[in-house]
Amino acid sequence: MNEITIFTDGACKGNPGPGGWGALLVAGDNEKELFGGENNTTNNRMELMAVIQALSALKRPCQITIHTDSKYVLKGFTEWLAGWKANGWRTAAKAPVKNVDLWQALDAAQSQHQITWCWVKGHSGDAGNERADQLANRGVESL
Repeated sequence: MNEITIFTDGACKGNPGPGGWGALLVAGDNEKELFGGENNTTNNRMELMAVIQALSALKRPCQITIHTDSKYVLKGFTEWLAGWKANGWRTAAKAPVKNVDLWQALDAAQSQHQITWCWVKGHSGDAGNERADQLANRGVESL
């Protein structure tokens, strides 16, 4: 299995407002930059979209380490997702899961991969996170 390191970030100018997502994929000496934006969105949706787009860009099953500064994405995937699915996409309080369309897309995109998650503090000098942040801002600017 190929080993891939992915750095993701989302940005939003207003919440909701215009937003962008960015992802940096690193495999050995090879790098790929991805970014995009949406006009009326939220920061959490852009954080999720960054991971979805990064995973969707991979053409075969991979062993992946995802670096994110989003505790929402990290906890959602590692702690809450299984329960949401078991409860018919409802929270423990029986409320509908927010951003369910993107959580379902992320669940589908990750199914063939082995993923390790790493949380990094945003805007703290982590080179990969800083590049993902720049890409997310390019996504906003591309609108």
